Amino acid sequence: MKEVEVIKPKKNKFDRASGIELSKIRVAPYCRVSTDSAEQMASYDSQVAYYEQKIKENPKWELAKIYSDAGISGTNIDKRLGFQEMIRDAVAGEFDLVITKSISRFGRNTKDVLEYTRLLKKHNVAVLFEKENINTSLCKVKLQ
Repeated sequence: MKEVEVIKPKKNKFDRASGIELSKIRVAPYCRVSTDSAEQMASYDSQVAYYEQKIKENPKWELAKIYSDAGISGTNIDKRLGFQEMIRDAVAGEFDLVITKSISRFGRNTKDVLEYTRLLKKHNVAVLFEKENINTSLCKVKLQ
């Protein structure tokens, strides 16, 4: 008898093919500060509080998990463990949207920003860059 492979359903709650919202959009904020100075850590705490409140105020959103890297330079993805965990969880279908302060918080070079936004888009996860007012779910450009 042949073995049957069980394929688990994706955890995404938004059917992007039909455009139908099945339930709340699961949002994962990404917060990062580059040094562990007192001023930067206050900025980090402010980012976390801001995103918790922003998500709570939007009736279409629910907080999935806050991902963060504090006191770590953004130039090397290898050292950004929170970022790596966020990417793994996104690929696993744990949330639908990453929200972050700016492109420079997400990645410090164009190559990394493009690589990871493309990977996320491939897995039906959008990225919202607030400062630049860019939402990758609205982009009609084919990302390959």
